[in-house]
Amino acid sequence: MKPLSLEQLIPYASTMEAKYLQAIIKEGSQRKAALVLGRSKSTVQSAVERVRMKAARRGAAPELGLHYPAPAGMQAESSILRDAQGNIKLSWTKNRQDREQFMEAMIAAADAMSSDIPKEKPVKPQSIIVPDADLLNLFVITDYHLGMKCDAEETQVENGNWDMHIAEDLLVRWFGEAIKYSPDAETAVFAQLGDFLHWDGLDAVTPMSGHVLDADDRFQKLVHVSIRVLRRVIRMLLEKHDHVYMIMAEGNHDMASSVWLREMFGALYDNEPRITVDMNPDPYYCHEFGDNTLFFHHGHKKRVNNVDDVFVAKFREAYGRTKFSHAHMGHLHHERVLETKLMTVEQHQTLASKDSYAARGGWMANRCARAITYHRNFGKVM
Repeated sequence: MKPLSLEQLIPYASTMEAKYLQAIIKEGSQRKAALVLGRSKSTVQSAVERVRMKAARRGAAPELGLHYPAPAGMQAESSILRDAQGNIKLSWTKNRQDREQFMEAMIAAADAMSSDIPKEKPVKPQSIIVPDADLLNLFVITDYHLGMKCDAEETQVENGNWDMHIAEDLLVRWFGEAIKYSPDAETAVFAQLGDFLHWDGLDAVTPMSGHVLDADDRFQKLVHVSIRVLRRVIRMLLEKHDHVYMIMAEGNHDMASSVWLREMFGALYDNEPRITVDMNPDPYYCHEFGDNTLFFHHGHKKRVNNVDDVFVAKFREAYGRTKFSHAHMGHLHHERVLETKLMTVEQHQTLASKDSYAARGGWMANRCARAITYHRNFGKVM
């Protein structure tokens, strides 16, 4: 079968790509179009190839046996059954959400939303004690799975019930105790290491594989509760610490939601000089404090035993300036500490309960969250 003509490719092109296609059609060749547009031939050629790939993802590539274009926002997946001689006996096409377009839409929505968010007014510290400028309190929360629904009778886990109300109440109570018993440090790092939300859109499924999840209520309520509890936690941290550094890490359950969480809180605290929101879109994060580099990653891309060199490569200058390096990860819900030649890597447990999937799979790690204190000159001290 012949591939789609340039005219047929235009609906799948961006504004600039469509301009390239129309120039080729008008001038008769890529070389002539490149001269008219003031671009190199390779740039024009790459644009055409890029649009053909977009069309193929949507199921419009006759030369590949794809004859049924998917609706806008969807991505086509085709399967082919061949006989022993390689001849096609049967072919079928399934549509699923286009992750690339979905992420672009979420980022655009976050940009639009954050431009109109009323800014938080600065919070005055309540403590009359002068905080220690040489100390940093790190509060690690990972895999909280807000919005997950768990039934203790089904999972056979003691105190295993879990819903949005229980999750919100527990997080506020944990931070109350963790802040109370932490030293009077000048700086706090709130490291939310990903999978804070159990699901990532209107459908309660995992973003990549589409597995159906045990969900409590609607996505709109999940967004509402997540914003409310995080704002409350940040206010609690500000009442004790002079400065709060906030990390909203990407997880495998909330890849898109981590985008709007960063964008929204960055806009929300734009007028609060005591809060810094890490806006890094890369799923690896770093905070430098005196002689310490603190690294963070959810754990869905790299694991405990092979993440250290990635941190060093990505944050080469910060690593070179410091004596102590500590990495913090989540994802697997189990505690593990590994001291490598480059740093100490700690994998954290979760406060969340076990859903039926985890209980049936036999993944029975204990529930825990930690506040860790670092000294500017001496590293981890408590």
